[in-house]
Amino acid sequence: MQKYIAKRFRNAQSGLSLDTEALRRYNDIIDLSIGDTDFITDRRIIDAAYRDACAGYTHYGDPKGDPELIDAICAAWQADFDARVTPAEVLITTSSCMGMSQVMLGLLDPGDEVIVFGPYFAVYQQQIELAGGKCVEVVTRSEDGFLPREDALHAAITPRTRALILNTPCNPTGAAYGRETLEMIARVAREADLLAVADEIYTRYLYDGEFIPLRTLPGMKDRTVTLNSFSKNFMMTGWRVGCIIAHPDLIRVFQHVNNGLTYTTPAISQRAALHALSIREQIAAEYISQYKERVYYTADRLQAIPWITLQRPRGTFYLFPGIEKTGMDDKEFCGILLEEAHLLVSPGSAFGLAGRGHFRIAATVPTEKLAEAMDRLEKMHICIQNA
Repeated sequence: MQKYIAKRFRNAQSGLSLDTEALRRYNDIIDLSIGDTDFITDRRIIDAAYRDACAGYTHYGDPKGDPELIDAICAAWQADFDARVTPAEVLITTSSCMGMSQVMLGLLDPGDEVIVFGPYFAVYQQQIELAGGKCVEVVTRSEDGFLPREDALHAAITPRTRALILNTPCNPTGAAYGRETLEMIARVAREADLLAVADEIYTRYLYDGEFIPLRTLPGMKDRTVTLNSFSKNFMMTGWRVGCIIAHPDLIRVFQHVNNGLTYTTPAISQRAALHALSIREQIAAEYISQYKERVYYTADRLQAIPWITLQRPRGTFYLFPGIEKTGMDDKEFCGILLEEAHLLVSPGSAFGLAGRGHFRIAATVPTEKLAEAMDRLEKMHICIQNA
Protein backbone atom coordinates (compact mmCIF):
# COMPACT_ATOMS: atom_id res chain seq x y z
CA MET A 1 0.00 0.00 0.00
CA GLN A 2 3.02 2.30 0.32
CA LYS A 3 2.72 3.44 -3.30
CA TYR A 4 -0.66 5.01 -2.53
CA ILE A 5 0.65 7.06 0.40
CA ALA A 6 1.93 10.58 -0.21
CA LYS A 7 5.75 10.57 -0.13
CA ARG A 8 5.84 13.09 2.71
CA PHE A 9 3.91 10.67 4.96
CA ARG A 10 5.70 7.41 4.26
CA ASN A 11 8.06 7.79 7.20
CA ALA A 12 5.82 9.98 9.34
CA GLN A 13 5.99 9.67 13.12
CA SER A 14 2.79 10.03 15.12
CA GLY A 15 4.20 12.41 17.75
CA LEU A 16 2.45 12.64 21.12
CA SER A 17 -0.45 10.26 21.71
CA LEU A 18 -2.07 8.45 24.59
CA ASP A 19 -0.30 5.15 25.34
CA THR A 20 -3.43 3.05 25.76
CA GLU A 21 -1.44 -0.21 25.78
CA ALA A 22 0.55 0.98 28.80
CA LEU A 23 -2.64 2.04 30.57
CA ARG A 24 -4.08 -1.45 30.10
CA ARG A 25 -0.93 -3.17 31.37
CA TYR A 26 -1.08 -2.03 35.01
CA ASN A 27 -4.14 -1.48 37.15
CA ASP A 28 -2.26 0.90 39.47
CA ILE A 29 -0.70 3.08 36.77
CA ILE A 30 -0.54 6.84 37.34
CA ASP A 31 -0.85 8.68 34.04
CA LEU A 32 1.12 11.94 33.98
CA SER A 33 1.58 11.94 30.21
CA ILE A 34 -1.28 13.77 28.54
CA GLY A 35 -2.00 17.47 28.94
CA ASP A 36 -5.74 17.15 29.44
CA THR A 37 -7.24 18.96 32.40
CA ASP A 38 -8.70 16.46 34.85
CA PHE A 39 -11.56 18.74 35.87
CA ILE A 40 -14.88 18.40 34.11
CA THR A 41 -16.03 21.61 32.45
CA ASP A 42 -17.75 23.82 35.02
CA ARG A 43 -21.44 22.96 35.38
CA ARG A 44 -22.44 26.60 34.80
CA ILE A 45 -20.93 26.42 31.32
CA ILE A 46 -22.46 23.02 30.54
CA ASP A 47 -25.93 24.05 31.70
CA ALA A 48 -25.86 27.32 29.73
CA ALA A 49 -24.69 25.50 26.59
CA TYR A 50 -27.43 22.90 27.07
CA ARG A 51 -30.06 25.63 27.21
CA ASP A 52 -28.66 27.12 24.01
CA ALA A 53 -28.74 23.72 22.30
CA CYS A 54 -32.38 23.35 23.27
CA ALA A 55 -32.99 26.85 21.89
CA GLY A 56 -31.70 25.81 18.46
CA TYR A 57 -27.93 26.32 18.42
CA THR A 58 -27.40 22.99 16.69
CA HIS A 59 -26.98 24.17 13.10
CA TYR A 60 -24.21 25.61 10.95
CA GLY A 61 -23.25 29.06 12.09
CA ASP A 62 -21.30 31.93 10.61
CA PRO A 63 -18.09 30.41 9.14
CA LYS A 64 -16.10 33.21 10.75
CA GLY A 65 -17.57 32.47 14.15
CA ASP A 66 -20.53 33.28 16.36
CA PRO A 67 -20.75 37.09 16.30
CA GLU A 68 -21.59 37.17 20.01
CA LEU A 69 -18.51 35.13 20.85
CA ILE A 70 -16.29 37.30 18.66
CA ASP A 71 -17.62 40.44 20.36
CA ALA A 72 -17.02 38.85 23.77
CA ILE A 73 -13.41 38.02 22.86
CA CYS A 74 -12.84 41.62 21.79
CA ALA A 75 -14.36 42.90 25.04
CA ALA A 76 -12.24 40.49 27.10
CA TRP A 77 -9.03 41.71 25.45
CA GLN A 78 -9.97 45.29 26.25
CA ALA A 79 -10.76 44.42 29.85
CA ASP A 80 -7.85 42.07 30.51
CA PHE A 81 -5.01 43.67 28.53
CA ASP A 82 -6.27 47.19 27.76
CA ALA A 83 -5.81 46.29 24.10
CA ARG A 84 -8.22 46.93 21.24
CA VAL A 85 -9.19 43.98 19.06
CA THR A 86 -11.83 44.40 16.36
CA PRO A 87 -14.22 41.70 15.09
CA ALA A 88 -12.47 41.81 11.70
CA GLU A 89 -9.31 40.56 13.45
CA VAL A 90 -10.91 37.43 14.97
CA LEU A 91 -11.60 33.98 13.53
CA ILE A 92 -13.12 31.20 15.63
CA THR A 93 -11.44 27.84 15.12
CA THR A 94 -12.09 24.22 15.95
CA SER A 95 -9.35 24.21 18.60
CA SER A 96 -6.02 26.03 18.56
CA CYS A 97 -4.41 22.93 17.01
CA MET A 98 -6.64 23.37 13.98
CA GLY A 99 -5.98 27.09 14.19
CA MET A 100 -2.20 26.58 14.00
CA SER A 101 -2.65 24.26 11.02
CA GLN A 102 -4.77 26.90 9.29
CA VAL A 103 -2.12 29.53 9.99
CA MET A 104 0.70 27.41 8.59
CA LEU A 105 -1.33 26.48 5.50
CA GLY A 106 -2.18 30.14 4.99
CA LEU A 107 1.37 31.45 5.40
CA LEU A 108 3.78 28.92 3.93
CA ASP A 109 4.92 28.07 0.44
CA PRO A 110 6.88 24.83 -0.09
CA GLY A 111 10.33 25.12 1.46
CA ASP A 112 9.55 28.10 3.66
CA GLU A 113 11.11 27.87 7.12
CA VAL A 114 9.49 28.43 10.50
CA ILE A 115 11.57 28.86 13.66
CA VAL A 116 10.43 27.14 16.86
CA PHE A 117 12.01 27.41 20.29
CA GLY A 118 12.84 23.94 21.56
CA PRO A 119 11.72 22.17 23.61
CA TYR A 120 8.50 22.85 21.72
CA PHE A 121 4.98 21.44 21.53
CA ALA A 122 5.56 18.35 19.41
CA VAL A 123 2.72 18.99 16.96
CA TYR A 124 4.31 22.22 15.65
CA GLN A 125 6.65 20.24 13.42
CA GLN A 126 3.76 18.27 11.93
CA GLN A 127 1.72 21.41 11.35
CA ILE A 128 4.64 23.15 9.60
CA GLU A 129 5.48 20.14 7.47
CA LEU A 130 1.85 19.50 6.51
CA ALA A 131 1.91 22.97 4.97
CA GLY A 132 5.09 22.15 3.02
CA GLY A 133 7.38 24.10 5.35
CA LYS A 134 10.53 23.25 7.25
CA CYS A 135 10.70 23.32 11.05
CA VAL A 136 13.89 24.97 12.33
CA GLU A 137 14.61 24.47 16.03
CA VAL A 138 16.37 27.09 18.12
CA VAL A 139 17.58 25.18 21.17
CA THR A 140 16.94 26.68 24.60
CA ARG A 141 18.57 25.30 27.74
CA SER A 142 17.56 24.68 31.32
CA GLU A 143 20.43 26.79 32.65
CA ASP A 144 18.97 29.77 30.75
CA GLY A 145 15.49 29.13 32.14
CA PHE A 146 14.55 27.70 28.72
CA LEU A 147 14.55 31.25 27.36
CA PRO A 148 15.77 31.83 23.79
CA ARG A 149 19.09 33.57 23.24
CA GLU A 150 19.20 36.40 20.71
CA ASP A 151 22.39 35.14 19.05
CA ALA A 152 20.86 31.69 18.53
CA LEU A 153 17.72 33.23 17.05
CA HIS A 154 19.71 35.37 14.63
CA ALA A 155 21.78 32.35 13.59
CA ALA A 156 18.64 30.40 12.64
CA ILE A 157 17.28 33.04 10.25
CA THR A 158 17.82 32.44 6.54
CA PRO A 159 16.35 33.96 3.37
CA ARG A 160 13.67 31.22 3.53
CA THR A 161 12.53 32.07 7.08
CA ARG A 162 8.92 33.17 7.00
CA ALA A 163 7.81 33.13 10.64
CA LEU A 164 8.63 32.10 14.18
CA ILE A 165 6.42 30.38 16.74
CA LEU A 166 6.59 31.20 20.42
CA ASN A 167 4.62 29.56 23.21
CA THR A 168 4.47 31.25 26.60
CA PRO A 169 3.84 29.94 29.19
CA CYS A 170 5.46 26.97 27.50
CA ASN A 171 4.47 23.37 26.96
CA PRO A 172 6.52 21.30 27.90
CA THR A 173 8.91 23.28 30.12
CA GLY A 174 6.61 25.59 32.09
CA ALA A 175 8.93 28.48 31.18
CA ALA A 176 7.42 31.93 30.74
CA TYR A 177 8.81 34.84 28.75
CA GLY A 178 9.11 38.15 30.57
CA ARG A 179 9.02 41.55 28.92
CA GLU A 180 12.75 41.56 28.14
CA THR A 181 12.57 38.27 26.23
CA LEU A 182 9.39 39.27 24.41
CA GLU A 183 10.90 42.60 23.39
CA MET A 184 13.98 40.80 22.06
CA ILE A 185 11.83 38.46 19.96
CA ALA A 186 9.75 41.38 18.73
CA ARG A 187 12.86 43.35 17.77
CA VAL A 188 14.34 40.45 15.81
CA ALA A 189 11.01 39.82 14.07
CA ARG A 190 10.81 43.43 12.98
CA GLU A 191 14.45 43.56 11.84
CA ALA A 192 14.14 40.33 9.83
CA ASP A 193 10.61 41.14 8.61
CA LEU A 194 9.12 37.98 10.09
CA LEU A 195 5.65 37.17 11.30
CA ALA A 196 5.44 36.02 14.92
CA VAL A 197 2.90 33.30 15.70
CA ALA A 198 2.11 33.54 19.41
CA ASP A 199 0.62 30.39 20.92
CA GLU A 200 -0.90 31.84 24.09
CA ILE A 201 -3.26 29.06 25.15
CA TYR A 202 -1.95 29.00 28.74
CA THR A 203 -2.68 32.70 29.26
CA ARG A 204 -4.16 32.20 32.73
CA TYR A 205 -1.56 29.68 33.88
CA LEU A 206 1.17 32.23 34.56
CA TYR A 207 1.99 31.98 38.28
CA ASP A 208 4.93 34.35 38.45
CA GLY A 209 4.80 37.74 36.73
CA GLU A 210 2.49 39.54 34.35
CA PHE A 211 1.20 38.00 31.14
CA ILE A 212 2.07 40.24 28.19
CA PRO A 213 0.46 39.41 24.84
CA LEU A 214 3.06 39.76 22.10
CA ARG A 215 0.75 41.76 19.84
CA THR A 216 0.54 44.54 22.47
CA LEU A 217 4.24 45.40 22.11
CA PRO A 218 5.17 48.37 19.89
CA GLY A 219 5.13 47.53 16.19
CA MET A 220 3.80 44.01 16.72
CA LYS A 221 0.04 44.32 16.29
CA ASP A 222 0.06 43.67 12.54
CA ARG A 223 3.09 41.38 12.69
CA THR A 224 1.62 38.94 15.23
CA VAL A 225 -0.77 36.06 14.72
CA THR A 226 -2.19 35.14 18.13
CA LEU A 227 -3.71 31.75 18.86
CA ASN A 228 -5.78 31.05 21.91
CA SER A 229 -8.06 28.31 23.06
CA PHE A 230 -10.77 27.55 25.59
CA SER A 231 -9.34 24.06 26.17
CA LYS A 232 -6.92 24.73 29.01
CA ASN A 233 -8.00 28.13 30.36
CA PHE A 234 -11.58 26.90 30.82
CA MET A 235 -11.20 23.10 31.26
CA MET A 236 -12.88 22.59 27.87
CA THR A 237 -10.50 20.31 25.97
CA GLY A 238 -13.28 18.17 24.52
CA TRP A 239 -15.31 21.09 23.20
CA ARG A 240 -12.61 21.92 20.61
CA VAL A 241 -12.92 25.67 20.27
CA GLY A 242 -10.28 28.37 19.95
CA CYS A 243 -9.55 31.54 18.05
CA ILE A 244 -7.02 33.33 15.86
CA ILE A 245 -6.40 37.06 16.24
CA ALA A 246 -4.54 38.70 13.37
CA HIS A 247 -4.64 41.42 10.72
CA PRO A 248 -7.93 41.24 8.76
CA ASP A 249 -6.07 40.39 5.53
CA LEU A 250 -4.59 37.33 7.22
CA ILE A 251 -7.89 36.41 8.84
CA ARG A 252 -9.52 36.25 5.39
CA VAL A 253 -6.86 33.79 4.23
CA PHE A 254 -7.15 31.65 7.36
CA GLN A 255 -10.92 31.58 6.96
CA HIS A 256 -10.50 30.47 3.33
CA VAL A 257 -8.38 27.55 4.58
CA ASN A 258 -10.93 26.83 7.31
CA ASN A 259 -13.74 26.62 4.76
CA GLY A 260 -11.99 23.63 3.21
CA LEU A 261 -11.39 21.89 6.55
CA THR A 262 -14.27 22.30 8.99
CA TYR A 263 -16.31 25.17 7.49
CA THR A 264 -17.50 26.30 10.91
CA THR A 265 -16.69 25.54 14.53
CA PRO A 266 -19.49 23.58 16.26
CA ALA A 267 -22.23 25.99 17.29
CA ILE A 268 -22.76 24.47 20.71
CA SER A 269 -19.03 24.67 21.52
CA GLN A 270 -19.00 28.34 20.61
CA ARG A 271 -21.94 29.01 22.92
CA ALA A 272 -20.13 27.21 25.72
CA ALA A 273 -17.08 29.40 25.06
CA LEU A 274 -19.24 32.52 25.21
CA HIS A 275 -20.57 31.55 28.63
CA ALA A 276 -17.07 30.58 29.82
CA LEU A 277 -15.74 34.06 29.07
CA SER A 278 -18.38 35.61 31.28
CA ILE A 279 -17.09 33.72 34.35
CA ARG A 280 -13.37 33.66 33.50
CA GLU A 281 -12.26 35.14 36.82
CA GLN A 282 -14.22 32.57 38.81
CA ILE A 283 -12.80 29.73 36.68
CA ALA A 284 -9.25 30.91 37.34
CA ALA A 285 -9.87 31.20 41.06
CA GLU A 286 -11.63 27.85 41.42
CA TYR A 287 -9.63 25.61 39.09
CA ILE A 288 -6.35 27.08 37.80
CA SER A 289 -5.27 27.97 41.33
CA GLN A 290 -5.30 24.23 42.09
CA TYR A 291 -2.88 23.56 39.25
CA LYS A 292 -0.49 26.12 40.69
CA GLU A 293 -0.54 24.27 44.02
CA ARG A 294 0.04 20.93 42.29
CA VAL A 295 2.91 22.22 40.15
CA TYR A 296 4.70 23.85 43.07
CA TYR A 297 4.21 20.78 45.26
CA THR A 298 5.62 18.50 42.55
CA ALA A 299 8.53 20.85 41.91
CA ASP A 300 9.46 20.76 45.60
CA ARG A 301 9.39 16.97 45.60
CA LEU A 302 11.42 16.67 42.40
CA GLN A 303 14.10 19.06 43.63
CA ALA A 304 14.65 16.79 46.63
CA ILE A 305 15.61 13.84 44.39
CA PRO A 306 19.41 13.85 43.92
CA TRP A 307 19.49 12.39 40.41
CA ILE A 308 16.98 14.87 39.00
CA THR A 309 17.54 18.47 37.92
CA LEU A 310 14.69 20.90 37.49
CA GLN A 311 14.13 24.40 36.21
CA ARG A 312 11.12 25.41 38.29
CA PRO A 313 8.15 26.16 36.06
CA ARG A 314 6.58 29.61 36.06
CA GLY A 315 3.37 28.57 34.35
CA THR A 316 1.24 25.79 32.75
CA PHE A 317 0.66 22.49 34.54
CA TYR A 318 3.83 20.85 33.20
CA LEU A 319 7.22 20.12 34.72
CA PHE A 320 10.28 19.15 32.67
CA PRO A 321 12.83 17.39 34.90
CA GLY A 322 16.31 16.59 33.65
CA ILE A 323 17.89 13.14 34.03
CA GLU A 324 21.42 13.92 32.78
CA LYS A 325 22.92 12.64 36.05
CA THR A 326 21.61 9.14 35.36
CA GLY A 327 23.45 8.86 32.06
CA MET A 328 20.29 7.37 30.55
CA ASP A 329 18.50 8.18 27.33
CA ASP A 330 15.13 9.80 28.06
CA LYS A 331 13.16 7.11 26.21
CA GLU A 332 15.03 4.39 28.10
CA PHE A 333 14.35 6.18 31.38
CA CYS A 334 10.63 6.55 30.66
CA GLY A 335 10.46 2.85 29.85
CA ILE A 336 12.07 1.97 33.18
CA LEU A 337 9.78 4.40 34.98
CA LEU A 338 6.79 2.63 33.49
CA GLU A 339 8.02 -0.88 34.23
CA GLU A 340 9.37 -0.27 37.76
CA ALA A 341 7.18 2.51 39.14
CA HIS A 342 4.10 2.21 36.92
CA LEU A 343 4.33 5.93 36.07
CA LEU A 344 3.47 7.04 32.54
CA VAL A 345 5.24 10.24 31.45
CA SER A 346 6.40 11.70 28.11
CA PRO A 347 10.04 11.46 26.98
CA GLY A 348 11.65 14.84 26.42
CA SER A 349 12.90 13.97 22.94
CA ALA A 350 9.29 14.11 21.72
CA PHE A 351 9.62 17.88 22.09
CA GLY A 352 12.63 18.38 19.84
CA LEU A 353 16.40 18.14 20.14
CA ALA A 354 16.40 20.40 23.18
CA GLY A 355 14.16 17.99 25.05
CA ARG A 356 16.66 15.14 25.13
CA GLY A 357 17.70 14.13 28.62
CA HIS A 358 14.38 15.27 30.12
CA PHE A 359 10.88 13.97 30.65
CA ARG A 360 7.57 15.79 30.93
CA ILE A 361 5.14 15.50 33.80
CA ALA A 362 1.58 16.75 33.40
CA ALA A 363 0.25 17.59 36.86
CA THR A 364 -3.28 16.71 35.82
CA VAL A 365 -4.12 14.40 38.69
CA PRO A 366 -5.05 15.30 42.29
CA THR A 367 -2.28 16.17 44.74
CA GLU A 368 -2.62 12.85 46.56
CA LYS A 369 -1.90 11.04 43.27
CA LEU A 370 1.05 13.31 42.62
CA ALA A 371 2.33 12.51 46.12
CA GLU A 372 2.09 8.79 45.38
CA ALA A 373 3.86 9.31 42.04
CA MET A 374 6.70 11.19 43.72
CA ASP A 375 6.97 8.50 46.41
CA ARG A 376 7.41 5.88 43.68
CA LEU A 377 9.97 8.05 41.89
CA GLU A 378 12.01 8.49 45.08
CA LYS A 379 12.12 4.73 45.65
CA MET A 380 13.62 3.98 42.24
CA HIS A 381 17.20 2.73 42.39
CA ILE A 382 18.97 5.06 39.99
CA CYS A 383 22.75 5.18 39.76
CA ILE A 384 24.10 8.72 39.38
CA GLN A 385 26.71 8.47 36.63
CA ASN A 386 27.33 12.14 35.99
CA ALA A 387 27.21 13.80 39.41
